[in-house]
Amino acid sequence: MTEREMSSTGAEARRVAPDGTPAPPDEPRREDLLLRYAGAVASVSAKEAAARRPAATGPAPAERADEAAAAGGEPEPLLVREVMDVPAPSVRADVPFMDIARSLTREHVGALPVVDAEDRVLGVVSESDLLAKAAVEATEHRPGPLGRLRERRLHDKARGETAEELMTTPAVTVYPGQTVAEAAWLVALSRLKRLPVTDHDGRLVGVVHRNALLNALIRDDDDIREEIESRILAKLFPAARSTVEVAVRNGVVDLSGRMAEADVPRLLAQIKDIDDVTDVIDHLGRA
Repeated sequence: MTEREMSSTGAEARRVAPDGTPAPPDEPRREDLLLRYAGAVASVSAKEAAARRPAATGPAPAERADEAAAAGGEPEPLLVREVMDVPAPSVRADVPFMDIARSLTREHVGALPVVDAEDRVLGVVSESDLLAKAAVEATEHRPGPLGRLRERRLHDKARGETAEELMTTPAVTVYPGQTVAEAAWLVALSRLKRLPVTDHDGRLVGVVHRNALLNALIRDDDDIREEIESRILAKLFPAARSTVEVAVRNGVVDLSGRMAEADVPRLLAQIKDIDDVTDVIDHLGRA
C-alpha cells in the first residue's frame, strides 16, 4: 500500500465505525494518532529504502536537519539512540516472583527486561507472566490431554519462581543505531509498548517507548499549519494568503475563506502531499 493509499484509508476509517455506522463527530485523539503513526512509518520507511545511513554516532537531530537543508537534501532519519531512555530498569534472572511484582510497581511499567550478571538481555517478564502464575496457584484448573499446546506451555511456565523461569524469551530488542522507523515496525508487529535497546553483544543500554517513537515520527499540527501558510500559500498563492484560513487538528487540515476557483485544486494537491496530513477538508468559497 502506498503512502497516499494508506492516508486515504485512514481518513475513511475515521469516518466509519467497525460495525459500519458513522463514527462520532469527536473521535478519540488516540485513533487519529495511530493512523498518522502508520502513515508516518510507511513514509519514513520508503525514504530510508533509498538511502541508509551507517549506525554511528552523529549530530543531534536538529543539527542533522539543518545540515541536510543547507545541502538541499532530505534530513537523515532519526535513530533509536536519540529517543531512547537511559538508564533502563531491569531485573536479574534470579529475582523471585514477589520482587518482580514490586519492581514493576515501582517503575510504573508493565514489563521489564531480564538480564544476566553481565547485563545481557535474556528475555522480558511482564504483568501477564505474573498474572498467569497467580492464576495457576489460585485455581485447580489444569490443562487436559487435549488442551492446546500454548495453554500447556503457559501453565508449565507459570509454575516458575524466578524471572528467568517466568520470562518470555527471546526478547524483541533493537540497537541504538537502528532507525526510529525500523523500531516502530517492530513495535507494531510485536504489539509491545516498549523495547529493550541493546549493544551488539546483547547488553542492555536503554529502552525505547512506543510513545517516543510515535512522537518522533509524527509532526505537530502547528508545524503542518506553518508549512501550509509559509511555504504553500505565501510562495505559491500569495494573493490568497490573506483570504484563506488554515486549521489543523490531528493531521486533518480544514481550509476556509475564499480563493480563486482555478487555484483550489492545485492548493489541495499541494497540501495532501505534506507528510502527516491525513485528510483535507475544503470549506473554501470560490471567488
